Amino acid sequence: MAKKVLVVDDEKLIVKGIRFSLEQDGMEVDCAYDGQEALDLATANHYDMILLDVMLPKLDGFEVCQSIREFSTVPIVMLTAKGDDMDKILGLEYGADDYITKPFNILEVKARIKAIMRRAALGQPVMTEHKEENIVENGDLVLDKSNRRLTILGEEYNLTSKEFDMLLLLVTNPKKVFSREDLLHKIWGEDYPGDERTVDVHVRRLREKIEPNPKEPKYVRTKWGVGYYYM
Repeated sequence: MAKKVLVVDDEKLIVKGIRFSLEQDGMEVDCAYDGQEALDLATANHYDMILLDVMLPKLDGFEVCQSIREFSTVPIVMLTAKGDDMDKILGLEYGADDYITKPFNILEVKARIKAIMRRAALGQPVMTEHKEENIVENGDLVLDKSNRRLTILGEEYNLTSKEFDMLLLLVTNPKKVFSREDLLHKIWGEDYPGDERTVDVHVRRLREKIEPNPKEPKYVRTKWGVGYYYM
C-alpha cells in the first residue's frame, strides 16, 4: 500500500515541488495551505507522515501540531526557518518528531521522510499468535508494542511515536543509563542531524505526561552528567 503524506505550507510553489517529488516515488500526497485546512484533513484521514510549516494562516504550525497530538501519533516533521533554533525547540515541545530547515534540498527531504517512515515501521512489531510477547510490564507500566499503547495503573496515556520508543527502550533495560547521544542514535537513527537537546525536550514532555510529579520523576530518572534510565 502506498504511503500517504500530508504537506502543509502556504507557499504553493513549495507544496507543488514536494508533492511532485513524493508522487514520483509512489506516495499519495494531500496538500493544505493553512492551519485549519491541515487540521481538518488530519482529523478526517490517516497519514503516514505530515510535513508541517511553522508559519501558516489561520492556525500556526505549533497549534496544528498540538491539536493533532490530542488524537494521533502520526510522525510530524516541522518545516522551520534556517537558523531559527527556537522554532525547532518549540516544534518538539508541541509534539513534532523532527524538523527540516528551509531552504532545503528536496532529495534531503525525501531521504529524511523515508528514514522516519522506516524507523516508524520497525517500531511496530508484526502481530504474532502469542499476544503476550507484545506486552511489556515493569512496575506500574504496561506497554503494548503491537498497539503502541501505554497504561499506568490501568490508565491509558497518549504518547507520540518517539516518546513511546524512548520509554520502551528504557523500560526494557531497567537501571541501564543511556546517554543523550545513545538515545539520539537509537531512537532517531545514526543519520539524524539534530542535537542532543532533542532528547531533553522529549524526556521533559514524556515526564509531563506520565510522572505524578515531573520535578521528582518516579519512572524516567536522570543520572546527572551521564543520561537517563528507568527505575
